[in-house]
Amino acid sequence: MFLQIAVKKGRGILKRIPPIVILSFVASFTAWSAQNGDDIIGRWYNEEHDGLIEVFKCGNKYCGRVVWSKNPNYPQEDKGGRAGEPRVDDNNPDPNLRNRPIIGLQIMTGFVYSAEDQQWKQGKVYDPKNGKTYSGYITLVSPDKMSLRGYVLIPLFGRSATWTRQPR
Repeated sequence: MFLQIAVKKGRGILKRIPPIVILSFVASFTAWSAQNGDDIIGRWYNEEHDGLIEVFKCGNKYCGRVVWSKNPNYPQEDKGGRAGEPRVDDNNPDPNLRNRPIIGLQIMTGFVYSAEDQQWKQGKVYDPKNGKTYSGYITLVSPDKMSLRGYVLIPLFGRSATWTRQPR
């Protein structure tokens, strides 16, 4: 009833839009916002599109591992004498973990879905490019775009990256 009154009494664009169109828009927005935790499961390109991360369920939480890299092997000019060999976790602060291959490396752990906030929270994100681990949370921007925020201490001191779902 309110919608009809607003459209009948409204001026400008609302007056010209049939109520069914407005209701359809509201219904589609509501349907999209009704996410569930498994919506992030799948393969996602990182922001630079030089890595592909597979997000999967690990127990009742969500994790992610590197499944593809644009440059999976060391270049010919590698100063460490590893030209052509698979890249490893060189920047890890723990020397015992520096021989782990990047492909297959788990870089996301412990994300818990919050239906109330429609976010995946309490997770950790490891960046093999700098060897640092950050607290993180994930928000789905659309079915094929996620925003991953990594931070130290509080989200204000962090950085967000937009990942794109790999086409199925």
